[in-house]
Amino acid sequence: MLDTTVTGQRVSLKRQIRMRLYSAILLVDAAAVSLGFWLARYLQPDTWQDTRPLGLFVATIVLFMLLEIRNLRPSTLEQWLRGTAASLASLMGALLLAVFVSFCLNRAAYVPRLFAGGSLLLSGTLLILFRALLGSIGERALGGSAVSRLLVLDGLAIDLPRNVATLDARRIDPGAGTPHPYFLDRLAQALKGVDEAFIACVPERRAFWAVTMKGSTVRTELLVPELDQFGVIGNKHFAGIATALVSTGALPIRERLMKRILDLAIVIPAIIVLAPLLLAVFIAVKLDSPGSAFFVQPRVGYGNRLFPMFKFRSMRAELSDTAGAQSTSRDDKRVTRVGKLIRATSIDELPQLFNILRGDMSFVGPRPHALGSLAGDRLFWEVDPRYHHRHACKPGLTGLAQVRGFRGATHRTEDLTNRLDADLEYTNDWSVVRDIQILVATFKVLVHRNAF
Repeated sequence: MLDTTVTGQRVSLKRQIRMRLYSAILLVDAAAVSLGFWLARYLQPDTWQDTRPLGLFVATIVLFMLLEIRNLRPSTLEQWLRGTAASLASLMGALLLAVFVSFCLNRAAYVPRLFAGGSLLLSGTLLILFRALLGSIGERALGGSAVSRLLVLDGLAIDLPRNVATLDARRIDPGAGTPHPYFLDRLAQALKGVDEAFIACVPERRAFWAVTMKGSTVRTELLVPELDQFGVIGNKHFAGIATALVSTGALPIRERLMKRILDLAIVIPAIIVLAPLLLAVFIAVKLDSPGSAFFVQPRVGYGNRLFPMFKFRSMRAELSDTAGAQSTSRDDKRVTRVGKLIRATSIDELPQLFNILRGDMSFVGPRPHALGSLAGDRLFWEVDPRYHHRHACKPGLTGLAQVRGFRGATHRTEDLTNRLDADLEYTNDWSVVRDIQILVATFKVLVHRNAF
């Protein structure tokens, strides 16, 4: 029987190899197109003295790279011929679009026909040759599969498949009731680098794992042997056992990249512009009361992993609530003079710009809550079994719940439910346009009646 500990290094290594191969594909394809255009100039020597074809090349290579990013997926590495065909289609589409733009700008006459056709033919040929070489390297490096899989064992005895990483659930102590944030953090560490997870558990544990994995960033399937009795159409199999999909994982890599680019495009200039304000608040907090100017608190973040969230300290250091079990009231004696001002204007949240820069958070997403946060007299994750589903995307500096006014103390369970409904609506319907809309709407609620 295989060892039931997580072979974490092997799992993470496969994802690292895949990302390196994605980078290699982009570099190789860019090199093939560049070399093809350069060789095509020998087909029409007079183009060496004409700089205008250079514009066609630049437009084509930029459009091609943008289209090529969409082709980066595990199947591209596992079936290099199909991936190459998709890249050739992207190349042809990029060149035709570049020529069309030239036509619209009344510059089509300046595009040499032989140069354009030769560039496409030579670039395509080189692309096929380069990708064939890269494909053979990728097959050996990935061992036939570009996807890293993990099998979690929780009481169900099965014949373990070979060469699949496994995890004995007892090693991370899942407990019997509602999943606790510290257990979720241990599970998230075990799932690091995993693309697909399979849960082999007894029937009475399926509801627990279904709820638990919906907040992860990993596509997850439960092994359900009973499904084979019905011949269900549409289910899949793992190790010869029928499975049921319970989590689709995080946003696709293209959408995560777009969201990260948006974050960096805003956060880097924001930190530079706000540097004087950050310094002034830092000094004011230090002078107002003894203690660190920053308040660092563990919060549940992306994929249920814990991370240190930064804020300016707004309470007296000796009375600060690291667990977050006590909500702040309107006349809370713990809040300092400076703290009252920066909380009312949300300036205390500005150090989270560094969380965004680190990649712990995004500008827009569900707000990360303290581990001891209560709705009424119950912990957040005990109020609604959907609570951890909100962690399938990065937590945000602002979010849909905030712009709708659902913030401040949670004295009733309804206060949490309203936030949760908004957070789940956001995670299920993400788009760059919506992120921008929420950012714009945030400026309207920076000062509000629930901020104290």
